[in-house]
Amino acid sequence: MIYPGKADIIRFLQLIAMTAVTATRLTDWTLLRYTGADASTFLHGQLTCDVQALKPGASSYGGYCTPKGRLLATFLLWADADGFMMLLPAALAEAIRKRLSMYVLRSKVKIEDVTAQQACIGVSGSESARDIAALGGTLPERQHGVTFNGAVRVVYLPQRRYLAVVPQAPAQIPDDSGAWAAADIAAGIPFIVPATQEEFVPQMVNLDLIGGLSYSKGCYPGQEIVARTHYLGRLKQRMFRASTDAAAQAGDKLYSSGLGDQSCGMIVAATPSGNGSEVLAVLRLGEEEAVHLHSLQGAVLQITNLPYKVT
Repeated sequence: MIYPGKADIIRFLQLIAMTAVTATRLTDWTLLRYTGADASTFLHGQLTCDVQALKPGASSYGGYCTPKGRLLATFLLWADADGFMMLLPAALAEAIRKRLSMYVLRSKVKIEDVTAQQACIGVSGSESARDIAALGGTLPERQHGVTFNGAVRVVYLPQRRYLAVVPQAPAQIPDDSGAWAAADIAAGIPFIVPATQEEFVPQMVNLDLIGGLSYSKGCYPGQEIVARTHYLGRLKQRMFRASTDAAAQAGDKLYSSGLGDQSCGMIVAATPSGNGSEVLAVLRLGEEEAVHLHSLQGAVLQITNLPYKVT
């Protein structure tokens, strides 16, 4: 790990002061760092994404499942020369760190929470190049690429967004994790939270459609069930983007007239929008129309477009 000296921090803050950065601090997230000679092999055997194909300068979404194939977490993972960095919701990060640590055994792997030493900043918009430069970073050339400029890491995410990991968050940058959550919803990127743990297999939240699920990488917890769902065509639910005129939150159940009192799905993620909410929702296929929040008498979900095709 390379840490900046005093002169680097002063220069960093001077750059921020000179340039108005349209960015947001992501304070609801945790960074877990994996280092050691066996880090790649260990993670490859635990996660849904192809970790061994992830070389320095590249990132991927991924998932961590129970032996029954149910998601305990989804995350963003990237590789650098020293190991791997994982970004995931703070509300479940410590539980995930402890659970993974149980399986390290004799492997040469160290798992540590480095959130206190690193700040995550989300950047988007037409001035992203200027804003990233003000943070001391450089733009990756391709989606899911990662650049390294001293202690600053920049990850290029879908929908022309950038995650900058810096040694210190400038005070001028506001804390607006809600705006970043809304952007994740618009991009169709699911993040599991405590209310939705063990509710979905990876395909239900479209992890396969955003590059976070490999069918050829080999074993990991739940792999047999995940593979069976894929190869036997037994997937009955998918994730959709929608809006509603009511307040919604992750874990809320959904209903449709076709299934009566039986739930047809669940809210994966939600963020306020006007008097209502923008959401990602897992729905039973064929029941996407006239879906209601909380009960058959609840607010209707209006399906909106995702930036990728749901199949």
